Amino acid sequence: MNAFLTVIPIVFIRYGLLNVINKEALKRASFFAPLIGREKVAFWVYQITTALILLYLLLLKIKTDSEWFYIGLIIYSLGLILYAVSIVNYANPKKNGINLNGLYRISRNPMYVAYFIYFLGCVLLTRSWGLLLLLISFQISVHWIILSEERWCIREFGEEYIKYMNNVRRYL
Repeated sequence: MNAFLTVIPIVFIRYGLLNVINKEALKRASFFAPLIGREKVAFWVYQITTALILLYLLLLKIKTDSEWFYIGLIIYSLGLILYAVSIVNYANPKKNGINLNGLYRISRNPMYVAYFIYFLGCVLLTRSWGLLLLLISFQISVHWIILSEERWCIREFGEEYIKYMNNVRRYL
């Protein structure tokens, strides 16, 4: 089975579900905070690795001939579920724009965490070292993107966001 099939649910969740729940949230999800220094490089690494991961999945097959398939399927499914829940939480922030509900009480970045889990599931389903290397590059770049988002949130939301940062971890 072609591994690109694993992309269909994540695209549906990201664009379909978010559009149905809140069209404004779909616009917010495509916003990137202003970037400085190394964050600009990270942004391009993020964009390129995302494209390469998706294209590479076109070339890969899901391997069902070992226990790694079941482990990968569980992790992949967990990533999709966490992503869907984080999208639902993201769609309905407080009036001032800060997301403090649902998974955002556990992680300031549940969508990025869910992406990583989802892509890790894809790595295990395909047993691809190349996909793993792309995922590591992707995840390093995501960290720099998150730093720019945090700086923007502090500027936008002030003390309330700083308090949130002090109470909720960046990842897990």
